[in-house]
Amino acid sequence: MASAGVTASVTIPRTYNGPAESAHGGYACAVFARAAGLPSPVAVTLLAPPPLEVPLDVDAGSRRATVRAGGTLVATVAPVARGPEPVPPVDLSTAEAAARTFPGFADHPFPTCFVCGHDRPDGSGLRLAPGPVPGLPHTVACPWTPREGTEEEVWSVLDCPGGWVEPERHPMVLSRFSVASHGRPEPGGPHAVVATRLGTHGRTITVGSTVYTATRRPVATATAVWTAVPQGLPADAHDDLGE
Repeated sequence: MASAGVTASVTIPRTYNGPAESAHGGYACAVFARAAGLPSPVAVTLLAPPPLEVPLDVDAGSRRATVRAGGTLVATVAPVARGPEPVPPVDLSTAEAAARTFPGFADHPFPTCFVCGHDRPDGSGLRLAPGPVPGLPHTVACPWTPREGTEEEVWSVLDCPGGWVEPERHPMVLSRFSVASHGRPEPGGPHAVVATRLGTHGRTITVGSTVYTATRRPVATATAVWTAVPQGLPADAHDDLGE
């Protein structure tokens, strides 16, 4: 039962990890956004690594929600004036070719990641492989076949490719995430995910990512802020970006 002042309690199962000991950023943001129940679109700001298998208290007001693990503020959720706009598409064959050059096959900071990790038991992860698109600087793409096409799955798939637009900055963590839905994915059908760098500022980069069907119909788009983790800090450390 949620405590006084808390509107919901959520727990993220261990299978949905990003770094080995914390939740996948995109998946966690989807869970928090759903629990907050605020009008879309919203932005989720991650202020601490979302823990796994720990009850998290969501306290939702009319304009902002907070997510806490005990006394630790894990995330905030707040409406934004406008949702992100789709990034330019790539066709499915381009996404498939890019995936064959995924840098994470050789060097991956989070090899057991639910979405882009490949050091997991078969069937337990999505195994995306976002690789660079020739001729498009700081742009990656990969194919994706939805399982059920849930909101949590879509947000997860929009997340990881953004972390590979500048692999030389690894390790990086998701700090802020905003998603706009354009329609439903087609479970079992081929899709392409494309992510491109929108800007940089110090240790942070802003990335746009979009899921497209095989006919280039946009399914959902995200704008994400990623933060490079300074040497000497844990790989899943988060900065408090404020609101």
